[in-house]
Amino acid sequence: MRKGTSAALGLVIGFGLDRVVGDPRRWHPVAGFGSAAIALEKRTYADSRTAGVVHEAIAVGSVVALGALAARGGLVSTALATWTVLGGRSLAKTGHAMADRLESGDLAGARELLPSLCGRDPSVLGADGLARAALESIAENTSDATVAPLVWGALAGVPGLLGYRAINTLDAMIGYRNDRYENFGWAAARVDDVANLAPARLTGFLTATLAPLVGGTFAESLTAWRRDAGNHPSPNAGVVEASMAGALGVQLGGRTQYRHGVELRPVLGDGPPPQVADLRRAVRMSEAVQVAALGVAVAAQLASGAPFWRDARRRRG
Repeated sequence: MRKGTSAALGLVIGFGLDRVVGDPRRWHPVAGFGSAAIALEKRTYADSRTAGVVHEAIAVGSVVALGALAARGGLVSTALATWTVLGGRSLAKTGHAMADRLESGDLAGARELLPSLCGRDPSVLGADGLARAALESIAENTSDATVAPLVWGALAGVPGLLGYRAINTLDAMIGYRNDRYENFGWAAARVDDVANLAPARLTGFLTATLAPLVGGTFAESLTAWRRDAGNHPSPNAGVVEASMAGALGVQLGGRTQYRHGVELRPVLGDGPPPQVADLRRAVRMSEAVQVAALGVAVAAQLASGAPFWRDARRRRG
């Protein structure tokens, strides 16, 4: 079997495992990486950007090196790595569970579930606020949890899959602007921004293309993206949230309550604030975008024949 075909099949099998099985319930490698990163931070931490760069290089570099060794396992390694780093099924499942609780009026249960999606303060949110928070998180995590890993898997095989997940996990751990991580977490946040530039824009394009599936149009989604995304503080979250808002015909952003305080986020899209029914539409859109992203990744893999890092090594040899 050609390497490109094997890698493409590995992506498909890994995607299927995520859809059928979901995240591993015990001994999840991402959780293991998080524990290792915490232990490493105890040795590398200092209130400086240089220390943060060293921390990022060691943590991510180690995972990429491990991925390069694991890649020798071919199809099996690619399938297992893909399954490990994807989180699409869990994202959709949580989105549906949030909608179920909101529809039944179980605000306490919805508030309890929200931290698994985002870092906002659920205690101050009503039903509409919870729906908006969940919807915005689903939009952003469609890119982070599925599209981006598939893009990096197509570009760089197993090292790309594992390396991206390490980058994204570190950003979630230390990429904050607070007293402890303002400097130390700078590298983690910037590297994550760069790693997500292409995936976020692919997510935005696929969202606009598939907008008719949820009653929207390509033009409305693209308009919201072009007009509003640049106002968002994140170069990537703005793209995926604005394109989702346009596709659904709702308005996202505005006053956003986090545990550390209130932020006034830019308005994204036109229309009314999202309702529970819009949250279910967002989940459907997320699942459609994930499948489309798999198709793009597989097509790219078949066209290239092999991850580019392997081709480059062959040319140097």
